[in-house]
Amino acid sequence: MSETRATTPVRRRPRDRRQVIEAAAAVAFAERGYHRVAMQDVADEVGITAAALYRHFDNKYELFREVALDHVHRISAAAAAVDAGQDRSPAAAEEELEVLLDAVVGATLAMRSTGSIYRWESRCLRPEDRRVLAGEFAALRRRLAGPAAVLRPDLDPRTLDLAALAALSAVASVTTHRTAMPAARLGVLLREAAVRVLARTAGPAPADGPEAAEATAPPRRRRDQLARAGITMFARRGYHDVTIEEIAAAVGLTPSGVYRHFSGKSEILRAACERAAVALDEAAEDALRYTEPRQALRLLATAYIGFAVDDRGLMEVYTADVGALDAEDQRRLRRLQRAHVDDWVELLGRVRPELDARERRFLVHAGFNVVADLSVALRHAPAADAKGWIEPVLEATLGV
Repeated sequence: MSETRATTPVRRRPRDRRQVIEAAAAVAFAERGYHRVAMQDVADEVGITAAALYRHFDNKYELFREVALDHVHRISAAAAAVDAGQDRSPAAAEEELEVLLDAVVGATLAMRSTGSIYRWESRCLRPEDRRVLAGEFAALRRRLAGPAAVLRPDLDPRTLDLAALAALSAVASVTTHRTAMPAARLGVLLREAAVRVLARTAGPAPADGPEAAEATAPPRRRRDQLARAGITMFARRGYHDVTIEEIAAAVGLTPSGVYRHFSGKSEILRAACERAAVALDEAAEDALRYTEPRQALRLLATAYIGFAVDDRGLMEVYTADVGALDAEDQRRLRRLQRAHVDDWVELLGRVRPELDARERRFLVHAGFNVVADLSVALRHAPAADAKGWIEPVLEATLGV
């Protein structure tokens, strides 16, 4: 008589576990930011132990780097899969450009929920990895500039590069908000906005010089000096990588001196975000007084561009670091941000009544993203020149 033995099933590691880990980490980093995610959080989401997670990645930074760079690789790969045509006729170049943009849009939409990683959290990358990221985007702009140069032979290489940056920025804007729209319809909307940017960008781009100084005079009061120092550091490195000691040293105070003006680093950030919200709200209020829609929209656009160029650090902090505030402050600032977007959507509707509210909202966010990216790219140009150059690009993005 044969003896039967109970056997314990052998647990095998899934072949795609690394990809599952990266997908879970991407969501966590995008929703909470690099500094608020622990390796244990990712392990819990995947359903494994922390020890099992460390068999794939040595530390959190290695996992974050892999996720951030993978996002860019996937967009680059989508563009690389489009054949570069040998026919350099305008008709062939136009077709190639549309196919190329459709590929970039498709890849971006596929990663929409986690795209903020390479846009804002990339500040957490080490310098050598930021250079890799920048190199990938530079190559993507050159790929886009190929067919665009056939259609815009009047643009010099630098201007064409900035136009390509603006077009890609319009597409990437979908990672900054959660407005819903059917993918096919959204893809067409984004591609058409990018094509308009490339078609209507004026040249040449403003000449570089020393980095433009801020338009406002240096603050005299200690509280304002601390706020300005904090904003500058937050914009460059991200809120979490800046310490109270560094902010204090920047204005010649001890850390205890900071607490006479602010309760902590978070209050500096909150005050900065509130200042930005008030400035944008006042600009919208002024614009909405005008009854002629085109004039009102132009006034609002001029004010927004001026704010982005003159106080670039504050604009970046207001856009990127709200998530570092506590929950109640976040909700309040998000409401203010949405109200400002609503003002733009209303004005754009008066100028372009053929668009529905969702379409206008997507274009407004695209315009914001374009202004933010170009204000950084043109930081070495005279402020007046940068503002004048950005304005028609913003109008092209909005389609006005």
